[in-house]
Amino acid sequence: MTEPRFDVLGMGNAIVDILARAEDDFLVRQNLVKGTMRLVDLEESNRLYSVIGPAIEASGGSAGNTVAGVASLGGRCVFVGKVAADELGRVYTHDIRSIGARFDVAPLEGGLPTARCVILITPDGERTMNTYLGACHLLGPEDVDAEVVAATAITYFEGFLWDAPSARDAFFKAAKIAHGAGRKVSLTLSDPFCVDRFRGEFLSMVRDGTIDILFANEVEVKSLYQTSSFSTALDALKADCKLAAVTVGAEGSFVVSSDGIVQVPATTVERVIDTTGAGDLYAAGFLYALSRGLDLVTAAELGALAGGEVISHIGPRPATSLADLARQNGFVLPDAVTA
Repeated sequence: MTEPRFDVLGMGNAIVDILARAEDDFLVRQNLVKGTMRLVDLEESNRLYSVIGPAIEASGGSAGNTVAGVASLGGRCVFVGKVAADELGRVYTHDIRSIGARFDVAPLEGGLPTARCVILITPDGERTMNTYLGACHLLGPEDVDAEVVAATAITYFEGFLWDAPSARDAFFKAAKIAHGAGRKVSLTLSDPFCVDRFRGEFLSMVRDGTIDILFANEVEVKSLYQTSSFSTALDALKADCKLAAVTVGAEGSFVVSSDGIVQVPATTVERVIDTTGAGDLYAAGFLYALSRGLDLVTAAELGALAGGEVISHIGPRPATSLADLARQNGFVLPDAVTA
């Protein structure tokens, strides 16, 4: 097997985030469930935009955020997602390429506009997401570059892709190519409501080996196994999955593998400003470390550092160099192995 040219390929929804602060009573008035993600149509997205306060626009999307984190650590990365040939699509394309990621998917000409997510951030830093999928819903197998996937150490997918049948087909195509080239495949469960919609498919992929590395938070993994007991869910995950990382907020994360279950502490954050992207950046640190041959505990520690950085400011992507931050905290970041 040849050495990979890329560390991580992230496939997911290319979404421009619209971030605004909101009080809890505003969420109640809008019939929103705090801390969750819901899919909305363009009309509802525009309505919410019209009633929120001052907002910040930032390129986001779960896998896109993870790719941004890998790039900030110095990783070689690729993003696969669909935007429209409109202003938001041009903004997203510029942003993902400007961080050093490869992004070659042709934009959608005509039809649906670029996806956007209205994210409401309450004073405790929790985010409530309202996502209009638009063009990103039309990602398909034809957007998968087999040569690039085969040349990537880890191909990473977000669970939100399962809301679009064509994107699901793109996932299976890429996963087959990755495994055929001897590479790893990873999935993040994304959201408990996403798990509720596709529990059977997610469990099947974990159990049959389609997924080599699974990411989840405590709520998602309990939803996956339909239990109120976190320890029961972890034990079930250990039996089913080759490798998993489960985040538990301020308590850190649990790394689940055939060697056992290990808890790794979180990074201390003086003030939580916005939890948008926390899990995405944890995955970035973890995947970067694995792609460079670091051990699992170090991977979880680097994930915690990246996640801690992103929750200390508004926005879903790093505001400072994660590579510099990692070195300042004693991490040794290995050079990439090139073919």
